[in-house]
Amino acid sequence: MLSRLLAIPLLLPLLASPAAPRLSKSEAQELHASALVIDTHADTPQRFLDERFDFATVTSVSDGHMDLQKVRAGNLGAEFFSIWVDPSQHQHYAHRALQLIDSVYEQVQKHPAEMVMAFSSQDIVKSRQGPAKRLAALMGLEGGHPIENDLRVLRDFYRLGIRYMTLTWSNTNEWADSSGDINNRKIAHHNGLTEFGKDVVREMNRLGMMVDISHVSDKTFYDALSVTRTPVIASHSSARALTHHARNMTDEMLKAVAKNNGVVMVNFFSAFIDEEYRNRFVEQAPARDAALAELRRRLKDADPAIRYREHDRMQKEWSARIPRPPFKSLIDHFDHIAQVAGIDHVGLGSDFDGVSSLPEGLDSVADLPKISVELAARGYSREQLEKILGGNLLRVFAECERVGEQLRGAAAEGGRTSH
Repeated sequence: MLSRLLAIPLLLPLLASPAAPRLSKSEAQELHASALVIDTHADTPQRFLDERFDFATVTSVSDGHMDLQKVRAGNLGAEFFSIWVDPSQHQHYAHRALQLIDSVYEQVQKHPAEMVMAFSSQDIVKSRQGPAKRLAALMGLEGGHPIENDLRVLRDFYRLGIRYMTLTWSNTNEWADSSGDINNRKIAHHNGLTEFGKDVVREMNRLGMMVDISHVSDKTFYDALSVTRTPVIASHSSARALTHHARNMTDEMLKAVAKNNGVVMVNFFSAFIDEEYRNRFVEQAPARDAALAELRRRLKDADPAIRYREHDRMQKEWSARIPRPPFKSLIDHFDHIAQVAGIDHVGLGSDFDGVSSLPEGLDSVADLPKISVELAARGYSREQLEKILGGNLLRVFAECERVGEQLRGAAAEGGRTSH
């Protein structure tokens, strides 16, 4: 199965040929139910750790976007759980990241019949073989600050299972600029990547760790592409031409990712996929941020589970004051990226459990089949849907592994020759 999924030509016609009949709704649903579905970004580890959430607990959509029952309903095959450290809330970045990593391992230990830790592209495929079809649990480090400016720590995270790292979160770190604060003159910026930042990318290449360019500034994006020897991913980003948010990617950036043979995983957050929603979300930001700051002040000494639940509740309440965008807005981003970058360069990067609003009709991971149905209605073929649902990401992951093995082998051979 892996060889079939990875043997994908770089460029194919965007849509099925006119002679090929469009998939019906039931055919698209059946395809989704049999496909390898990979999502590259969910913030559920915060719930595991802070809320003490058991993944087997069936929750309402107001509580969260993911639980094991919803995962089964959406036929999610692999999830990259986000290991995210909020620099405004935690001082010991690596320590907090280790706690989050441990929380993912704990869930797998509790539910071995339904989940398995995965560390490679082959592991993802193996997890879906046989009648069990367990969820492959992988991890991505969101933001480079938890490596604490140390390549040894980066290597340790890789040993623990981190398989991609987002070079920055919304905060510029000591070696890479973020899109989140690029216009803040109080922040010391680097004009993209520093020399150490470029070394980080090179070491990620050597390890076989995917380089994630979501959240980075535009200059950091182009610096990373100039250095990397592997395809990059945008683990949770959408199209800036449709929704003008700095977290999204311009058409020029989409074309650059295509040239790099990487993949852009569409983010589902309402403010990233709908311009009207984004404008209203920005307008309410001062009042919303003040209310959240006051909540954090009041609950600073409360139990972490209470702090997490109340903060999540208030964020969702503020977002709900703005009408959710239509489901079409999300599908438009898949379509636009496929049109601009090519069908081989788009995938799923939901941001489940990390966002406060999703488009109409998409309430949780259980609703993923609706994406396949809507894309099929626009003329996407079986092969193209399989690429979007997981094949594109699997190809990039396997290529990063291949290049990493090659680089490590060359270094080892050089070391032997030098003696």
